[in-house]
Amino acid sequence: SRVCPRLPTRDLPGTITFYRDVLGFVADDPWPAEAPEFVILERDGVNLQFYVSLGTEEGETGGSATLSFDVDDARALHQTLATRAVVEWGPEVYWYGRREFAIRDPNGYLLIFSEVTGDPPTCVE
Repeated sequence: SRVCPRLPTRDLPGTITFYRDVLGFVADDPWPAEAPEFVILERDGVNLQFYVSLGTEEGETGGSATLSFDVDDARALHQTLATRAVVEWGPEVYWYGRREFAIRDPNGYLLIFSEVTGDPPTCVE
């Protein structure tokens, strides 16, 4: 009935700070308390889980992912996030009827924010 991505990170404190301070997520107490290796982050019913992974290569987290978030107002969110994070692309309206833009989190995961729209496409791709 629900999907809760569990993603690797090399920097759990940095990940918590980004999702809390930039995106407004609330962090449960990282576990274990004495040397945290896992955290659950939640906002508006969205649940993301991060665990410490050293990966196999320098700079590798052990995985890759693109997360897409349905939002009510992509333009307003873009204006807010553009002052807090580097916007990778957008906002653009695509042929499939969605306005989208993307940023990356500190782990390199692409975060796409998307809303349904009846506006004409602004992107030919």
